[in-house]
Formats: sequence, C-alpha cells, structure tokens
Amino acid sequence: MVMGPKPLSVVLVLLCVVCVTVVQGFKEKKRFSYEKGVVKTLSHCPGHYCGRTELENGSWSACGACERGLRRNESSACVECNDKPEFYDKLYLGFMGLLPLTFHLGCIDAAAMRRTFTREVMTLYASAVIEVVVAAVVTLLVTEPVGSFSIRSCKVRKLADWYPLLHNPNPNYEGPLHCTQEAVYPLYSMVFVFYTLCLLVMLLVRPLLSSKLLPGRGKSAIYSALYFFPALIVTHAVGAGLIYYSFPYMVIILSVISNAAHFAFQLDQSMSALLEGCVRDVRNLVILLGHWGLHAYGIIAITQLKEGVLHGSLCALVPLPALFYILTSKFTDPSRINN
Repeated sequence: MVMGPKPLSVVLVLLCVVCVTVVQGFKEKKRFSYEKGVVKTLSHCPGHYCGRTELENGSWSACGACERGLRRNESSACVECNDKPEFYDKLYLGFMGLLPLTFHLGCIDAAAMRRTFTREVMTLYASAVIEVVVAAVVTLLVTEPVGSFSIRSCKVRKLADWYPLLHNPNPNYEGPLHCTQEAVYPLYSMVFVFYTLCLLVMLLVRPLLSSKLLPGRGKSAIYSALYFFPALIVTHAVGAGLIYYSFPYMVIILSVISNAAHFAFQLDQSMSALLEGCVRDVRNLVILLGHWGLHAYGIIAITQLKEGVLHGSLCALVPLPALFYILTSKFTDPSRINN
C-alpha cells in the first residue's frame, strides 16, 4: 500500500509557498517607479546623483548625470553649484599643493648630497617653490569663474560624493543608470590640472638650471619627479575621498615620523649635540622649522580653529615631538646598547 505524504512534509511545503508569496508581494510593493525619458514637468529620479537638466523648450531631460559644474538638488533638478569652498576645503587644496613641493625639495636634497646649503642648492629650492606656485596660480585662474582667484564649488556632504561611480542606481534591476559626475566640483578635477601644470612647468625650467648648477646629479631630481607625479595622480584618482577626510592626521603622523628620522641620521646622538645642531646648523634648523610648520598645519586642519584661543594654543605643542626625541636620545642611542 502506498503511503501518503507525511503531515510534517505538507506543513513545510505550505510554509515555503507562503514565504515565496510574501516575498514576491513585498517586492511588488517596493517596486520603484519613475518617469523614463524626457518629461514635461520635473519628476524624481532614482539614486543619489541622477538628475534632470532643463531643456530649451521648457521640458526636462531623462534621468542621468548632471553636466560639469551642476549637481542634483532635492527635486532631482541639475542646478549650478554656487557654494564657496569652506576653510577645510582650502586646507585640503593646500595639502595637495604641499605634496609635490615636499617631494621636490626632498629629491633635490638627495640629489645634491650636501650637508650644508649652497647657492646652487638654494637656487634649485627656489625654482621648485616657484614652479609649484605658478602651477597653483594658473590652476586657480583657469577654474570657474575663469580669471578669478575665487572658486565656485559643490559642497562636500559625505564620502560617497567622491565616488559617484560606485552609486549608479539600477532601479527594479532593469539596467543601471549611468550618473557618474564630479559631485565635489571642482575639488577633484582641479588637482589633476594642478599636477599636470606642475610637471609641465618643471620640464620647462628645471633641466636648464640643473645642468648649470648641479651637472650630472641634478637630473636625478627631475627623473624622480617623472615617477612621483604619476604616482600622485593615480593615488588621487583612487583615494581622493579618503585623503580628503584623513589628510590632517596623515600630516601630523608623517611630520612626527619624518622629524624623528631626521634626528636619527645625526651621527652624535647626545642631547647637547642634537640641541647644538638645531641652533648652529642652518640646514638642520630649516628642516626642523619645516616639520614644525607641517605639524601646525595638521593641528589647524583638525580643529579648523573653531574655538580660536583654545585651538590656536594647541600650536604651542608643535615643538613637543622634537623635544621628546632630544630629551630621550640617551636612552635610545645604539652606541649605548652594549654598555
């Protein structure tokens, strides 16, 4: 005799059918609806960055990426960005300008292989500073509004604004809408322009100076720049958003590490020798002041000087890492390990 299905099996089958029905009904209720193509009246677009552009006949375009310099508002209309860069944005742009300058100075110092400042080395330092300043000025002048040092921008609201490529919507899984745009205009694109101009100005000025001032060795600093500029461009293309939110902490950490490395290269690690080297040796003094300046820059970027007196007083802590290294040098001197 053939036995029928067990009661437990019947219950499981019924539960599966009910679950599938509920899920399908839930999906139908959550189905996203929006008007496709050109519309006469403005309607909502899916995603965070898809918008509609007003056409000449008064209608609105299909949902897509806004043009450069425009950004979607709450009504999904692409409107012109007229925000002014905040103090933090300016500090971020300043940090992106300090990066190539720091690399230039370090490469020139390594190529010169001299423990003191000479006229030739100082001239190359000045050339690097002028190159970066000229590139920065031209970048500001070619950024809208053209011919002005002021910038109109789109306000940065969140980390996703730097990576709209990762947020193209796929409503109802019918196909993705490509709405990739510069949502942080022009903070993303103008850095690429700046790096390109830095490279061009360097190639126009530096080879002639290097051949006359540091024949044979000066070209290595130029070759180094041909490597680190592409590296900076790729890093910015991939990690611009992460750099934007973390650069103050990066500045402080790297300045402390670089400061310690500078002292560690001194042959005499005694406290008196380190103090004397900071005062008498002009090169060491300039390097030390540069580290202090970067450290103060990081503190200002973190606090943004929102409480002027309190946050400004934190800059008095800038010499602390150098003093800590000097005061504890006798405990970390390798020559004392065997003793």
